[in-house]
Amino acid sequence: MPPISSLRRHLLATLALSPLLPCAAARPSRDALPLLLAMDAAPDIHPAGYLVSEKFDGVRALWDGHRLRTRGGGAVAAPPWFLRRLPPVALDGELWLGRARFDALSGAVRRQRPDDAEWRQIRYLVFELPGAPGPFSERAAALARLARDADFSGLHAVDQTVLPDHATLQHRLHEVTRQGGEGLMLHRADAAYVTGRSAVLQKLKPLHDAEAVVLSAVPGRGRHAGRMGALRVQTPEGRQFVLGTGFSDAERETPPAPGTVLSYSYSGTTESGLPRFASFLRVRGP
Repeated sequence: MPPISSLRRHLLATLALSPLLPCAAARPSRDALPLLLAMDAAPDIHPAGYLVSEKFDGVRALWDGHRLRTRGGGAVAAPPWFLRRLPPVALDGELWLGRARFDALSGAVRRQRPDDAEWRQIRYLVFELPGAPGPFSERAAALARLARDADFSGLHAVDQTVLPDHATLQHRLHEVTRQGGEGLMLHRADAAYVTGRSAVLQKLKPLHDAEAVVLSAVPGRGRHAGRMGALRVQTPEGRQFVLGTGFSDAERETPPAPGTVLSYSYSGTTESGLPRFASFLRVRGP
């Protein structure tokens, strides 16, 4: 029997331990794939227990060992030479062309006849081994070995970093966004592989600030009984929401009057356009 390379031995071991996701023939391509989806992180999240990586603005893609598919289950018409270089194990990641280049990437990925010149610039940034056993820290290490052994410039294991404290996390977030990145991903290092939207994976984006007009005070409960618990406010676009965090005890005792303009911080918006994790900053004026 001819000698087996170290890469082949590793792949065979991985295949034995980690069953592939169902191949495309067993699942209609129109079906959405069972992937892990991130929740929004609170602005004050502490990185202890997480592995932190950049949030890439790419096209989510699942490789089942035979075919490359989008999150919605559709086939990606990648060039045969690109697919031949991917290892025969299930991988989850993002097809990526570079920061702030999503539109060009999307156009390249949607082509039914792939353009070789475009695909030589695209990288498959992988961050998960679907179905593999063990905690995420072990799966991340296995991914790094797979990418290194594959020796293919189009395949890259996403760097996963341990950060010591919230200040370091915020510094990393600032550096990534300053360079045009979207934000950070925090994945529990001890998490087993799961699918669906889960708190084991959280996305952290930079805080923004905006202004709103106070409509009324909402009475407090529990510790805040007998004083203001939150403020009902309205944005310049006419959207109303309740702002309940960021206030000092003195501000709760004497809350801003209706008609007062205040500033608040937030981290992204919901599908309906309301701010996520809104927190009071300061009074701007009447």
